[in-house]
Amino acid sequence: MSKTIINSPKAPAPIGPYQQAVKVGNMLFVSGQIPIDQAKGTIVSDTVENEAKQVMTNLGYILEAAGLTFENVVKTSIFLKNMDDFQTINKIYGAYFKEETAPARETVQVARLPRDVSVEISIIAVYF
Repeated sequence: MSKTIINSPKAPAPIGPYQQAVKVGNMLFVSGQIPIDQAKGTIVSDTVENEAKQVMTNLGYILEAAGLTFENVVKTSIFLKNMDDFQTINKIYGAYFKEETAPARETVQVARLPRDVSVEISIIAVYF
């Protein structure tokens, strides 16, 4: 089985030795995204709501580059700097998925995230 690298010019370029996403077989593994606005070259950090929206936007750009949508997502991992932001993040995140077909996920609090952001999300998607 070969692997195919997927990158979107609309999403932030990797800041280390990794790719935005890797396709293997019918699965797409998307690296954790943080709230970088690629068009402006800035980190969105004014509110946790806006951070979450930017993260989901970045994930959407990568899914689009792979020919997929949020309907193809089967697993997510959410990393929060502060678990007190859970409800806020959950509301924004939930707007991207239908409740009856929402992916599996875990949400964990971490000590620190890249560039001191409040949220990072990674996903796994499947080509149906």
